[in-house]
Amino acid sequence: MAVRTIGVAVNGVTGRMGYRQHLVRSLLPLREEGVRLPDGTVIKVEPVLVGRNADKLKEIAERHDLARWTTDLDAALADPSVEIYFDSQVTSKHVESITKALEAGKHVYTEKPVSETVDEALRLAQLADDKGLKHGVVADKLYLPGIRKLKRLLDGGFFGRVLSVRGEFGYWVFEGDWQPAQRPSWNYRAQDGGGIVSDMFCHWSYLLHDLFGRVEAVTAKAVTHIPTRWDEQGAEYAATADDAAYGIFEIENGVIAQINSSWCVRVRRDELVEFQVDGTEGSAVAGLRECFVQPRAVTPKPVWNPDLPVTHPFRDQWQQVPDNEDFDNGFKVQWAEFLRHVYQGTPFPHDFRAGARGVALAAAGLQSSSEGRRVEIPNV
Repeated sequence: MAVRTIGVAVNGVTGRMGYRQHLVRSLLPLREEGVRLPDGTVIKVEPVLVGRNADKLKEIAERHDLARWTTDLDAALADPSVEIYFDSQVTSKHVESITKALEAGKHVYTEKPVSETVDEALRLAQLADDKGLKHGVVADKLYLPGIRKLKRLLDGGFFGRVLSVRGEFGYWVFEGDWQPAQRPSWNYRAQDGGGIVSDMFCHWSYLLHDLFGRVEAVTAKAVTHIPTRWDEQGAEYAATADDAAYGIFEIENGVIAQINSSWCVRVRRDELVEFQVDGTEGSAVAGLRECFVQPRAVTPKPVWNPDLPVTHPFRDQWQQVPDNEDFDNGFKVQWAEFLRHVYQGTPFPHDFRAGARGVALAAAGLQSSSEGRRVEIPNV
C-alpha cells in the first residue's frame, strides 16, 4: 500500500468553523485514516496552520501535535509540499487569499460564500481552470444525515410530484452583553461581509438546487431585528447586517420553497433546521439527523373545528426513516470527496461556479428585500 502525504494550508483555523469542523473533525481524522484511491494509494493530509495570531496558532499546533504553523500566507503557499489551500477566513478576505493560492499553483477548497460578488466567484473559477487546478466550495448541509435520508426518498420516488418545501432555520444568538454570543461579531457587520442572507442563502442555493432543481426567482425580506450587539471584547457595536430573512424561492418544475432564517428565534422544533417536503404521494420532515415520513395511503383526515380540543396526535402519525448506514461527519465526508476529486478525478459538483450560484441567490435576495419585489436569478 502506497501512502502519499500532502500538505494542506488551513487559513482561518483559529475561527470556530475552521477549527472545530475542518481541523478537528475532518483533517485530523484524515491525517490518521487517509483516503484510499482505487489503485490502492492512500492520501493522507498534513495540516499547515495559517492565521494572524501567532499565539493562538502555536497553542492549537501544540494541542494537536502539529509541527507547522505560520502567520505568513505567502511562505505557506511557497512550500512545495503544500498542494491544497483551504480558506475559512471572513468572506471579505477570500478573494485575495484564494487568488494568491491559485497563482501559486495550489488546488483550492473554501468555505462559502466563495466571494462577495458573482463576478469575483466566476473570475476565480476561470483562473483555476486556466491553471488546471481543482476548486471546491463547502456544501455541508447536503451531507447531514437527515438530508441524506431525504435525498434517498427523492431518489426512490416517494413524494410523487413534489409540490412545496418549507424550511425553518435558526436559534437565539445572544447579544453579547450579559451572555456571550455564540457567533462571531463580524457576522452582524455588513462592512465585514456579515449578514444572514449572505451566509444562509448560499446554503439554500446548493441544497435546493441539488435536491429539487434550479432556483429561478426569489422574493425575500431581510431585517435587522437586534440593532445593537457586543463583540468578543465586550464593546458595544452597531449591528449593520441582517440577522433574519424570510424568503420564497421559485424552483424549476413549479416547486415553491419557503425558508425562514433567523438568529433571533427561540427554538420549538425537534432540530435547529427542519425542512418539510410535501408531494402528491407523501410528505417528509428532515432535520440535521432525523427524517420522518407520512405516505399518502396513511395520511389522516383532520377536520377544522376551533371549538373542540385537538384529538389527533399529529406527531405520532409520522414514521421515522431508518439510518440504514453509518453517517460520518459531513464536513469530513466532503473533504474526502474533494481529495478524491483532486487525485483521482472523480466528479465534484460543488465548485466555484456552484458557489457563484449561491452568491447570486444571496445578491438577489438582498435586492428583493431592498426593492420590495420578486427578483429572477441569473443562470450562472
